[in-house]
Amino acid sequence: MKTILFGFLLTPFFICGANWPQWRGPNSSGHAPKGINYPSVWSADKNILWKTNLPGRGHSSPVHDGKNIWVTTALETPASEEEKKERLKQNNGLPTVTVLSKVSLRALKIDPATGKILKDIEIFEKKQPQWVHKLNSYASPSPFLEKGKLYLHFGAYGNACIDSESGKIIWKNQEKNLWVMHENGPGSSPIIWKDFMIFHLDGSDSQSIVALNKNNGKIAWQTKRSGEMRENPQLQKSYSTPIVEEFNGRSVLISCAADWVYGYNPENGKELWKVNYGILGFSNVARPVLGHGMIYLSTCFMKAEIHAYKYDGQKTPKLAWKMTKGAPKMPSPILVGKQLYVVNDGGILSCVNAITGELAWRERLDGEFSASPTYANGLIYFSDRTGKTTVIKPGQQLNIVSENILDGNPHMASLAPIENSFLIRTDNKLYRVGK
Repeated sequence: MKTILFGFLLTPFFICGANWPQWRGPNSSGHAPKGINYPSVWSADKNILWKTNLPGRGHSSPVHDGKNIWVTTALETPASEEEKKERLKQNNGLPTVTVLSKVSLRALKIDPATGKILKDIEIFEKKQPQWVHKLNSYASPSPFLEKGKLYLHFGAYGNACIDSESGKIIWKNQEKNLWVMHENGPGSSPIIWKDFMIFHLDGSDSQSIVALNKNNGKIAWQTKRSGEMRENPQLQKSYSTPIVEEFNGRSVLISCAADWVYGYNPENGKELWKVNYGILGFSNVARPVLGHGMIYLSTCFMKAEIHAYKYDGQKTPKLAWKMTKGAPKMPSPILVGKQLYVVNDGGILSCVNAITGELAWRERLDGEFSASPTYANGLIYFSDRTGKTTVIKPGQQLNIVSENILDGNPHMASLAPIENSFLIRTDNKLYRVGK
């Protein structure tokens, strides 16, 4: 079911725009295409181009190629109280989990002009799936859209590639050696680099980074994590997403895992270097950002810190500075010029000098945050778990431009720019907001 408002404003020119192929955009920075006048004000009944009710539930961010929008979702069949009680006897982690009897993992193709669901494709069905944390979903990894093919990763439940036009499934991979115990559910999104689909598999029982051949889904390489971790298996898991960057004249796959950040050769998975955080760091969710010859990352749980590692001209990255207060466990940082903006899960927003780490200011935003911010049209957009997006103007002090509330459903996914509008995904709805 969908609602279309102001549909007459949408034209073929309007919907044919720059790609947003993966979580946080083409270069993983969270920066929207430049020179476009994006909306900064909306509400449930203002500047809504359309909204669509999505079947199931999911936290993955939308991706698009200008003509096709894709999101993933999960149809959940709850476990009975008796089944839940019995299965949770095996739970050695957090008690705040969702337990299902069955889950259907799906990909949804959506018309950017109207919001109509064009295809609803079941990729996998799993009986008695692992439980997931209450703040997670079974469809949290965002897909990757490249050259008419959609690449899907559902954690231990499997990987797939489908034709973006026809919806035909090209390949699937559910190999047993790609199974891990997530404990809190899948979280790492895949990336595409050359002929490889690369993702993390960091469970409590096994930790590795994997590359599949994107053409047939077969394992190209799989590299076990080599860094020494805490003995408790619950402190060995991770949910971050990797990124590839030119590092002293060569491509390096930068990967945050429990207690360590690694650099790998993306061609063959060979470990090139690793750096220990120096503190306990696990259940990594935030994705690193790059700039000024540095890697900026959060160590995530338990007490998060922001670390800036200088890699330009270094054989192994060296810690340049760190921020020990106000760091996020879930939202990723965003770099705007020489300023790094970081909102933590509790709504503390910090602005620091990206070169020196010097704190410019720190203020509190109302709300709790999981989604990563987006920079567009000279503004930064922060979406929270109550369905509110706070828009600020970057600068030497907090300058709130607007606070925009939709329907009260949590914003766990990140905004996806499409032409001069945004796609905003809640648990069970997709909005297109624009002027």
